[in-house]
Amino acid sequence: MMDTEIRVQEKDNPADVARDGYDAMMAGEEQVVSGWKNKMQVAAAHVTPAGTLAEQHRDMAEPGSAKNG
Repeated sequence: MMDTEIRVQEKDNPADVARDGYDAMMAGEEQVVSGWKNKMQVAAAHVTPAGTLAEQHRDMAEPGSAKNG
């Protein structure tokens, strides 16, 4: 996983993720999506065909897919 696109992407601040999870739990929400990028991906996933989503994930998780630089 060290050389995949997924591995090298910038991650959300763990404190923000924890706060989002805590706030959702206290509000009785059953699903938590933290960070604007993740929220956009979830929204897009609701209108994107499953085959397309699978292909996108495969491309990001393919060994050697990380961009050098």
